[in-house]
Parts: sequence; structure tokens; C-alpha cells
Amino acid sequence: MFDRIARSFRRSFDLVRASAGVLRQDNHLMLFPLISVVAMGFVVLAFALPVFGYAPIDGLRADGTFVYSVAFLFYVVQYFVILYFNVALVGAAMIRLDGGSPTLGDGLRVANSRLPAILGYAVVSATIGVILRAIQERVGFVGRLIAGLIGAGWAVATFLVVPVIVARDRGPIAAISDSTALVKRTWGENLIGQGGLSAAFSLLYLALFGGATLVVFLIAQAASPAVLFAFAALVIVAFLLCVLLHATLSGIYSAALYRYAADGRGTPGFDGDVLQSAFRNKKQ
Repeated sequence: MFDRIARSFRRSFDLVRASAGVLRQDNHLMLFPLISVVAMGFVVLAFALPVFGYAPIDGLRADGTFVYSVAFLFYVVQYFVILYFNVALVGAAMIRLDGGSPTLGDGLRVANSRLPAILGYAVVSATIGVILRAIQERVGFVGRLIAGLIGAGWAVATFLVVPVIVARDRGPIAAISDSTALVKRTWGENLIGQGGLSAAFSLLYLALFGGATLVVFLIAQAASPAVLFAFAALVIVAFLLCVLLHATLSGIYSAALYRYAADGRGTPGFDGDVLQSAFRNKKQ
């Protein structure tokens, strides 16, 4: 058992290194998640002002219909922004994986050409999100457990939706169906590949948090509040960089996995044996 876990972690780090190799060729790919984060900040502000500013005055916060309507609209806009820039990232990554040299404009053009599918999938995702939120709020602990299981299953089934939208120009329902079929056919019961990057970055986040906690404790014994503030700002910047790196590598990784899952094609920068080890076919 422990040997199997060790092999899984080794494969995870192999996949991280392979994705990082592609990113080194086009480090501007990190601009896509960066712009997405900035755009999401504006979205949150746009919804926070009316909901928390004007809703108490109008007495709307107690209206459940209003709350769920705003939540649905927020989810639609949120998912649209996230998916738009994910499609742009994966589109640019696929250009690189096909031997091209993508620019920021190339990725945005791919996303612009998929706007109907992006909006449709955002609506579907928002519907699922509101339903899960209602289950969590109305059924208590059991509801949270059920919502968590459904959410996890949804995340697995739709893991390849973005590359499907990019490569096949499919509508939202067809893209979900294609993604589910690819996941079922190639991953089987052992989702090593999907958890690989998350496992690697979880260790990185843990190390960053542990190191920051220790340094803050040491600095607090002898330094001024200004030094603590500067160090806190540095830690926040480092954390955000890790988040952006994680998001970018995940996009590159999903593009490579889609190519392999769809037709078994190899991918420049990715060792064939490493990619194969990320899949576990039920028939094997």
C-alpha cells in the first residue's frame, strides 16, 4: 500500500515537472489566470455592493427568492469569467502542444470563438451550484455531506470539459457528455492524474504556511510591526504566485491529458510512460 502511494506521488511530481517544462516555453500563459483573478475581484465587488449595501434598506435579504436569484446570477457570471480564461489558457496550451508559439491574443481568440458554449456551461454550472447550496442549507450536516459527494462527482465528470470545448467546439451538454465518457474510458477507478497536481501543490501550500508561521513567530520576538507587515505582504504575494502557477499548470495538464485520452497521441514535453501511468483503465 505504502509503495503504491509512493509511486503515485512520484508520478504526480513527474507530471508537474512535465507541465512546468511546457510552461517554461510560454511563461506568459500565467497571464490568463492572473486576468481571471482580477476580473473575479470586480465581479465580487459588483455583487457585494448591492447585496450588502442596498439589500438591508429594501428588506430584500430576508427574501429567499431574492437570495437564490442573486446567487444564481453571481454563479453564472463567476463561472463565465473562470471558464472564459480557462478556455483561453487551454486553447493557447494546445497551440504550444501542437508545436506552435501561442500569444495572449491567440488564447483570447479561441475563447471568443467559444462564447456560446462558455455561457451555456456557465448556466449549467450555476444551476448545479445553486442546487448544491440549497441542499447544504436545508438538510444540515447530511445535506453538506450529500452536496460534497455530488460536487466531487461533478468535478471528476467535468474535468475535461474545457479541452473538449476547445478541441471539439461542443455545446455545454455535449461537452459534459464527452468529458464523462473520456473520464470513464481512461481513468477508471484510480484518479491518480487529476489528484497529482493538487497533491503536489498541497504540499507546497503546507510548506509555505508552515515556513511563514515559523518566520512570523521569530520576527515577532525582535522586530517592529512594520517588518511583520512587510513579511505578511511577501507571504501573500508568494501564495498568489503559487495559486497562479497551480492554475496554469492545471490547464496545461488538462490539455495534455485530453490529447492522450481522446486518441492516445503523445505530447511534446510529456513522457509517454508518465502519461500512461496517470491513467488506470478498468479493463486492466
